[in-house]
Amino acid sequence: MSPRRQRGEQLMVDRAEFTSYYGRPIIKAPSWSAQDIAGYFFLGGLAGAGSVLAAGAQLTGRRATATAMKLSSLTAVSLSAAALVHDLGRPARFSHMLRVVKPTSPMSVGSWLLAAYGPAAGAAALSAVTGRVPRAGAVATGVAAALGPALAAYTAVLAADTAVPAWHGAHRELPYLFAASATAAASGMALVAAPRAENTPARWAAGIAAAGDMLAVTAAERELGQLVAETWRQGHGGRLLRAARVLTLAGGAGAALLAGRGRPAAVAGGLALLAGSACTRFGVFAAGIASAQDPKYVVVPQRARRDAHDSPDGRYGT
Repeated sequence: MSPRRQRGEQLMVDRAEFTSYYGRPIIKAPSWSAQDIAGYFFLGGLAGAGSVLAAGAQLTGRRATATAMKLSSLTAVSLSAAALVHDLGRPARFSHMLRVVKPTSPMSVGSWLLAAYGPAAGAAALSAVTGRVPRAGAVATGVAAALGPALAAYTAVLAADTAVPAWHGAHRELPYLFAASATAAASGMALVAAPRAENTPARWAAGIAAAGDMLAVTAAERELGQLVAETWRQGHGGRLLRAARVLTLAGGAGAALLAGRGRPAAVAGGLALLAGSACTRFGVFAAGIASAQDPKYVVVPQRARRDAHDSPDGRYGT
């Protein structure tokens, strides 16, 4: 074998560097504040999934759990709305979004969803705390539970509807991830706030949600492809998502196996699930911003889609 082959092939040209005209971004990254919008994603999910658990607890006679989750959902949706308004800059901008209904716009649908869910969650919590108008409270609980899943997952549709590579590339998987993450957070809140004697459904929900979260993340990274998935594995977003994976797995396992043995184990598992869900939302948000700011995450996937369109079998080119 020749010395040249022993050393391996040498590059005849420099490695490609992906840049844009005049150093400007190819796509405009969202101007959303991470603290406000990623917090809005997390709190909305906690509120929506919490209302579903509250309705289940009420139907099964777990009154303490139902009341705790109703109060949790009301607090979470109030903070979520506050974070959204803070990012918008003026409260009037939120009310302006309610002037029209656009079924094709995730932002318009989400605004109406939030406007409908908030009063229902408030009425359910008020009735549970005061004990008054129980029938109206039961109706409000049912309405909040019906709207809860959509509230928990619509923000994934909102993010995936953008041109941001790390969000749009996983548009099929992102709603499942947000729904599983929201369920994990709500289950964690139930383990923290409800009596141990009533936490069996929350323990089961936590274990299932943790497994669903892991499957959704794996599917999303596979769908994004090796290049864009780097934003989910590296940098600030990667660190947050790795922390989310550890916390969610630990919280789910602890909830399923240990939470029934004592109050401290239940609280520890619940807090881990809450923290894991928050890290998931902030991690996905950070990955999206990173993918929008680096031209290589925009140019290469576009070329791959073009090659797939031009190839006979419709598969991505190499």
